[in-house]
Amino acid sequence: MLVSPETPDMSPRKQEQVLTRSRSKTRPPGLWRVLLHNDDYTTQEFVVWLLKTVFRKTEPEAMTIMLAVHKAGTGVAGRYTKDVAETRAERGRQMAEREGFPLLLTVEPDHA
Repeated sequence: MLVSPETPDMSPRKQEQVLTRSRSKTRPPGLWRVLLHNDDYTTQEFVVWLLKTVFRKTEPEAMTIMLAVHKAGTGVAGRYTKDVAETRAERGRQMAEREGFPLLLTVEPDHA
């Protein structure tokens, strides 16, 4: 049997459709800054120790950051993905609290 273009195809064949999906380009996760805030009680020695221990800074890096915090009021301890930044900030807060210091560490998006 011949099927003319005007006659619908009545055969049991399935018609296949190709579905396409556009792929969006993935971006690397944004970075977040962990900030240290100056206070009148936390010792400079503790801040340097914390930067070396929690944030894996060298002695010269830790001293530079500590002096920036002391002079400017805040300083960047590091830039990390959000989860890592929050974890390190929380760990730093816990260590400061355990030693009796009111050191404030905050996390904010890094727009740089």
